[in-house]
Amino acid sequence: MKIRCFCYIAALLLFAGCAEKGGWTASERSLIQEEGTVMRVLTIENEADLRVLRTPCTDIPAASLADPVYATLADKLVATVTSPEQDGVGIAGPQVGISRRIVAVQRFDKPGEPFEVYPNIRIVATRGEMESGREGCLSVPGRHGEVLRYQNIDIRYTSPATGRDTTEHIEGFTAVIFQHETDHLDGVLYIDKLASEPQEDPS
Repeated sequence: MKIRCFCYIAALLLFAGCAEKGGWTASERSLIQEEGTVMRVLTIENEADLRVLRTPCTDIPAASLADPVYATLADKLVATVTSPEQDGVGIAGPQVGISRRIVAVQRFDKPGEPFEVYPNIRIVATRGEMESGREGCLSVPGRHGEVLRYQNIDIRYTSPATGRDTTEHIEGFTAVIFQHETDHLDGVLYIDKLASEPQEDPS
């Protein structure tokens, strides 16, 4: 009996050690690998969804970026944000139920305006004055409002190809999108930063 207990405790400690390393959890794998290319977008209208949207996200370990689960998540983030039902310009992990620091952003500052995915992203520098601009959110359907954002920022993220951190300078509307999406990773919604009450979108 003592040997069995010891083995059971050792197994639990081993599992806990793996969890501490931050690899994909079973629930994350299950959600990411569900059938279909488009994921459900969480909204503030659902209490359970709102709890996820308000939860700060954790990094994805560099080793986990080589896992096929990451590639599937990256593909599904882009497929979801570009789907006819959403037609957005950016989306963050928690918006599809994955509390990880990952976003997909449309790069209006690049030829062809491609969508690109950024794991472990953070804004590490801001410059100049903040400017007011109209924003909406896939997780706050039917509303919009004016938010102050920087137009000149630096981002840092982990390159899946190398596993190393990469820093990039971003300007203009694309910088605004990055700020909106990285806010999601800290449990912050654009409605938290409105200068006045949000407006209803015309139906």
